[in-house]
Amino acid sequence: MSAIHREPLTAPHRTRNDAVLALCVAVLAVVLARMGGEGTRPDHLSWTLLLAGHVPLVWRRRRPVVALLGMAACVAPYQALDYNPAPPIPATVLALYTVAATGAVRRTLLTGVAVLGLTAIGNDLVNPMEALESLEISGWIIAVLLTGIAVRYYRLYVASIVERAERAEHTREEEARRRVAEERLRIARDLHDLLAHSITLIGVQTSVAAHVLTADPERLDRKAVAQALDDIAGTCRITREELRTTLEVLRAHDTVVGVGADPGPGSVPGSVSGAEDMRGPLPGIDGLADLAETGRVAGAKVELSVHADDIPPSVGAAAYRIVQEALTNAVRHGGREDLTVRVGLWTADGALRVSVRDDGTGGDDGTGGEVGPSDGTPGFGLIGMRERARSVGGTLDAGPGPAEGFEVTATLPLSREDKVR
Repeated sequence: MSAIHREPLTAPHRTRNDAVLALCVAVLAVVLARMGGEGTRPDHLSWTLLLAGHVPLVWRRRRPVVALLGMAACVAPYQALDYNPAPPIPATVLALYTVAATGAVRRTLLTGVAVLGLTAIGNDLVNPMEALESLEISGWIIAVLLTGIAVRYYRLYVASIVERAERAEHTREEEARRRVAEERLRIARDLHDLLAHSITLIGVQTSVAAHVLTADPERLDRKAVAQALDDIAGTCRITREELRTTLEVLRAHDTVVGVGADPGPGSVPGSVSGAEDMRGPLPGIDGLADLAETGRVAGAKVELSVHADDIPPSVGAAAYRIVQEALTNAVRHGGREDLTVRVGLWTADGALRVSVRDDGTGGDDGTGGEVGPSDGTPGFGLIGMRERARSVGGTLDAGPGPAEGFEVTATLPLSREDKVR
């Protein structure tokens, strides 16, 4: 079966194997000739023609038609001299089969027509009265050629199956690598949004506590200090809980979309994974009130307006993270103590619209918090927000506001069908 499945033109050691096969067929021909039969008694010429006709079989796979012609050049005079017709039959069958099994159907048909025509002419010249024998020989020739054609198509079929299997395996590996890369990117976005927001709030609250302690030591406002420290402790507690939830999702291999996992129906490449939909660390728009409260604790005046219901979890998670990052950038780069941030969410034209606008002075350069606070290195604020929007098939724009401050607007489609990243 391995020999049948293997492509004969690319088989290893084909010349050596064909030489051994030609020798075996020649031995069989000698045995048939020694057993006697019809025709003239074997002599030196018959042995020479018979054995010489097997030599071209050594190159039967490399040059099948040439091998057939070379063998026919020896077998034709052998048959014309009326020697025993049985010994050359195995070599003839092997040569005809090779032509049919290694070439196109057109070449096989032309070869068959030529062989049948020459055989019919030879039989008419040698045995004009044996019409039935000519028909029998023609039937065997056709049967051999059809067998070769069938084996060739079977090999092509097996090769196509193997190719599809290899391509499918390669595709699965690429898909697995892509999902791993997307999952790493998602984790990086989650950690960036979580830690950047929390650390910014802790920094602001710590500055408030330090200011209270140093502003007027003689009139220490213990209540304000305690409130600032409580806010810091609360922020740390919330951050710890979200970080623990994120790590639990990473440990749950059966729920995180990763290598070899099925994202399930309706999922989108690059979108929030099934783990987030079921138990992930990303809250939806119902958590915006708490988010606005943390912004107020950080010293900003946050005006929240939400007019949206029945938002898909993935879209709500993306909207939450966009608002969270925009608030973080506004608090960090607002540049004024009476900073006002207006957050609005509403549905229109089958999409969730998100708008975060502040009246600060830190967005005049257009960075929107995409520059580090101290070393000037590029950050990932706007990049992360745009990736959040693209993950659900939406778009995001960010830049200086029409009058002052900085504005972030996003359009997130509510239907995730046929959305690709």
